[in-house]
Amino acid sequence: MAVMTQRSARRGRRKPMSEINVVPYIDVMLVLLVIFMITAPLLYQGVAVDLPQETAEPLPQDEQDPVVVTINRDGEYTLSIGDDPDQPLGMDEITDLVSRVMRNSPGTPVLVRGDRNVAYGHVLQVMSTLRRAGVPQVGLMTEPPREQM
Repeated sequence: MAVMTQRSARRGRRKPMSEINVVPYIDVMLVLLVIFMITAPLLYQGVAVDLPQETAEPLPQDEQDPVVVTINRDGEYTLSIGDDPDQPLGMDEITDLVSRVMRNSPGTPVLVRGDRNVAYGHVLQVMSTLRRAGVPQVGLMTEPPREQM
């Protein structure tokens, strides 16, 4: 009987498994995918601006990303440098940041993107601030006119 107990003890032992159980990893990846799908649209927030419509030739595409100062309907100012998202700023901060950009790369295009309903004085104030920051030319952004049916 002692022999039988040894055999049954041998049968009860299992060999170590050399395969990786990937099911928990798949679950984690699925959760991460859902999280990224939900948060991705939140990363691309912008400032709602109703641009004036005007027929004009588009500017040639430069290798440098432009600096864009946006004035929304409420007269608030935001600054977008390159791929950075819009940052709400005051006039002094805009002057400092734009002057730093112009010192580092003087050929950077600077554009003003003003809402069509904003007071003209706000646009002039931004343009004069940009000139004081050392910007030689300031461009104005518009939208092409919509086709009338």
